[in-house]
Amino acid sequence: MNQRLLKGEYVENYEKYLKLVTEKGELTDVLQEQSKTAFTLFEGLTEEQGNYRYAPEKWSVKQLLGHLTDSDRIFAYRVLRISRGDQTPLPGYDENDFVNAAGFDSYSLEELIGQYKASRQSTLSLFAAIPDEAWTRKGSSNGHPITARAQACLLIGHELHHLNIIKERYLY
Repeated sequence: MNQRLLKGEYVENYEKYLKLVTEKGELTDVLQEQSKTAFTLFEGLTEEQGNYRYAPEKWSVKQLLGHLTDSDRIFAYRVLRISRGDQTPLPGYDENDFVNAAGFDSYSLEELIGQYKASRQSTLSLFAAIPDEAWTRKGSSNGHPITARAQACLLIGHELHHLNIIKERYLY
């Protein structure tokens, strides 16, 4: 399914992330290419770089990678539920609580990359298996109406947002 979103598929709150999704084409292809870029970025880091924080109260690179993995899992689950026509309101989550509870800094960068890759492969398989007509089904996530397609684009844009932050603030 192409990611061109229509008015009414999402709420304005998500534009911060959705406007970053500029590549055209099938969502699975866009996510596959983005994944290759992210894998290369993270695999090129040392353990020391994985522990780096640009400010004391900010997440380490390992915590950011863990957050991306958690978000990939949560957002993909939302895509699954919405694409299947489930009308159950899906709750939000507090990313800081998740990061604080996960202990990502105690893992090696290699372990975190392995978790991220496994999650992403699952997400790519899910996206490839969703029928075209299911992408425009609407559900509710984090208190807002959203289509499966917009939720998938949100997954992509959210990750792009964090990859940009890593490049700008962590890898100078």
